[in-house]
Amino acid sequence: MTQTIAPRVRTLVLLLLAAACALLAAAGPASAHAALTGSDPQQGAVVDKAPAQVSLTFSEAVSVDDDSLRVLDPKGARVDEGEPVGRGGTDYTVKLHAGLPDGTYTVAYQVVSADSHPVAGAYTFSIGAPSETSVSLSGQEAGGGIVGWLYGLGRYVSYAGFAVLAGGAAFVLACWPRGAGVRVLQRLVVAGWLVLTAGTLLLLLLRGSYTGSGKAGDVFDLGLLGQVLQTKTGASLVSRLLLLAAAALFLAVLFGAYDKREDTEKRDLTFGLAVGGSVVAAGLAATWALSEHASVGLQAGLAMPVDVVHLLAVAGWLGGLTALLTALYRAPADMPVPASAVSRFSAVAFGSVVALVLTGVYQSWRQLGSWSALTDTRYGQLLLVKIALVVVMVGVAYLSRRWTARLTLTAPAAAPEPEKREREKQQVGAALGGAAEDARGAETPADASGTPGAVKGTDAGDGVPAGDAPEDGGATGGEGAKGSADSRRAAQLARQRAAMDTARRKRLRDADPHRFGLRRSVLAEAGVAVVLLAVTTVLTQTEPGRTEQEAQAAGRSSSATATSGTVTLDMPFDTGSANGKGVVRVDIEPARVGGNSMHLYVERPDGQAFDIPEVKVALTLEAKDIGPLPVAPEHISTGHWSADGVQIPMAGDWKVAVTVRTSDIDQVTISKNAQIG
Repeated sequence: MTQTIAPRVRTLVLLLLAAACALLAAAGPASAHAALTGSDPQQGAVVDKAPAQVSLTFSEAVSVDDDSLRVLDPKGARVDEGEPVGRGGTDYTVKLHAGLPDGTYTVAYQVVSADSHPVAGAYTFSIGAPSETSVSLSGQEAGGGIVGWLYGLGRYVSYAGFAVLAGGAAFVLACWPRGAGVRVLQRLVVAGWLVLTAGTLLLLLLRGSYTGSGKAGDVFDLGLLGQVLQTKTGASLVSRLLLLAAAALFLAVLFGAYDKREDTEKRDLTFGLAVGGSVVAAGLAATWALSEHASVGLQAGLAMPVDVVHLLAVAGWLGGLTALLTALYRAPADMPVPASAVSRFSAVAFGSVVALVLTGVYQSWRQLGSWSALTDTRYGQLLLVKIALVVVMVGVAYLSRRWTARLTLTAPAAAPEPEKREREKQQVGAALGGAAEDARGAETPADASGTPGAVKGTDAGDGVPAGDAPEDGGATGGEGAKGSADSRRAAQLARQRAAMDTARRKRLRDADPHRFGLRRSVLAEAGVAVVLLAVTTVLTQTEPGRTEQEAQAAGRSSSATATSGTVTLDMPFDTGSANGKGVVRVDIEPARVGGNSMHLYVERPDGQAFDIPEVKVALTLEAKDIGPLPVAPEHISTGHWSADGVQIPMAGDWKVAVTVRTSDIDQVTISKNAQIG
């Protein structure tokens, strides 16, 4: 039966890991968790005389460095001077050179939001009158590229390592104390420690490049690493490494002194390990809560401890589930997982699910703020996927509880530990004695007269060839060599018998239909957990729905009041592939100088909305030789992309070019002109 299970297990694990990697790869750059809500001069404004400074206001506190705010003239040269000066963490000002000439200037910014995510953008204003500019307004793709992908992977493996470390240790300590001596469980929990340590070091090295240039070559820049260590996120990562050192000591005691104690001596040590392990696990969870979503925004003082409880509940459920699955499949046949341990974990998992639901409801309310954000924002959509996965896991867990109940009813009464160990010693002694007897009987068969130990051509009385009796000491040497051979033969037969007995017990264990059903349900539950952890990782890198909607409202309120209506352009396309035909509709509102909103809708020839891998827009005013100015719209829903704050520096007949990509190699660029202003 196990021979048929193993290939299925490997296939399922590979498929689930592939799904998790696909989710991480599709996450893309980290969304902005702070948004520009105001500026002076305003976006798209035309001022009469050169301002002395440029001021920016963000929706939440951000951190900056010397190059976070840059002001560029029409030729791309910097005209700002000095470091940005902050006020309250949300307002920053940078001084400009005196006597700036007329023209269009670009303000580019790249900051780090209080919840550790990089934010980048750009806008324009003009002095005197708009002019031609060679500066791109696309801004940097904060958190993107190979560095961004590696950073996301580091976050995923860190979450997974923490869950296995904390949840696996809790499973051993609370559910199956004898499991501390099971080698596969020791390796699993230690592997969780190693993965979390490696993931933390990776995040620490990548952090400077992730929030800065995004170049892989800057990963080992010691100067950037020194700057990271002075930030809140850097301090949290270093604290995590220190706590991991304490966790290593905890594991040494759990799998060392604790395992060697007798059951009656373990009680006091169990209490101490439970308290110490809980403190270390809570500290590790706090390193996330103190530096990410929970640390900023509404009710941060309450949200951080709630986040710690949420992470501990995740570890208790998913990490304990991983430990149980490993024990069910890989534990030695002479030490199977007892039904009592499964029942205890079932109770722990139930408590973890209750804690997850309560803390998750609060976190969802705090991050969304409205029902519309649940469906209209990417954070809300991902949250719906996470809720669906949790519901599936709870359903599978219900099946596991049913198998656990059946296993408990059919499990034989277990002997007390001292009696069990004494019986095992007696069985081993009997096996060795029987093996030795078999070895002597095989090597010294009875002669024709029935006398055992006699060999042909020997004297039955002394067991040596006639006339060859040794002198003093000779018999001792011969008997010693023969005794040594008998001992080796006996040990070999004992090992063979032990191996056969182990295989027999393994077959009996695997033939139990209740245990087999439990293994399958736990495997399915763990499989869903792999994907759930990937969704959670992507969710932590996504801008909360409340913040996204507040930023959109602030952007609309800061727009100029002059309007020119809405421009709509319908552009058919055909990339040449099987599904490469359709229509792109571009709406530009209010189609005036300054900030605009742009919506793109992609439809099939029959009018049905559908998604494509990529869509890009570029604006060009050929009469004034301005552009192309790139626009990178964000995917909103099926067939719908949107971009806010699209800056159009002057009125005129603008060419709107849309690049549509329907596969890795099939794309086409189409364009139409629109009168703006």
